[in-house]
Amino acid sequence: MDSFEINKIVAAILLVALLIIGIGKLSDIIFYVEKPKTPGYSVKVEQAVTVSSQSSEDINEKTIDVAALMAMGDIAIGEKVFKKCAACHSIVKGGKNNIGPALYNVVGRKVGAVNDYKYSKALSNYGKEWTFEELNGYLLKPAKWIKGTKMAFAGLRKEKDRASVILYLNKNSDNPLPLP
Repeated sequence: MDSFEINKIVAAILLVALLIIGIGKLSDIIFYVEKPKTPGYSVKVEQAVTVSSQSSEDINEKTIDVAALMAMGDIAIGEKVFKKCAACHSIVKGGKNNIGPALYNVVGRKVGAVNDYKYSKALSNYGKEWTFEELNGYLLKPAKWIKGTKMAFAGLRKEKDRASVILYLNKNSDNPLPLP
């Protein structure tokens, strides 16, 4: 193959590329579509209370519709999301404490009640039970819900994830609490 043949092949490839670009530009001019100022439709979705940028005092005072929150949850999703927690917590009956305390029977239990685990002073002195509301607030942002906790977890921002994990924790109990 001589250089003239190679030149013809390169010229053909360049001509096709220019032709494609030219047709694209020409079709943009012929078929101009004015884009809307606000794309799409606004969809109103009712959710349980979202408390992401509030202080802990506001979070504690905010009433949450726990029944609606628990209705969002799914135990199968909770089991998947709990894998994040499984790095530090055990969920099996008779499971040992890891970095965090064992969480079997946690729903309805007094906060800081596992005897062979050394809790932070904040959790030891908290004096409440792990209800659905407490777990929801704590799983949202542990450090904001109970100031001084040692738990270095960022929290679960999605309400469905929190509700699912709470349902999964409630299921892993000798006597699961009735859902609200």
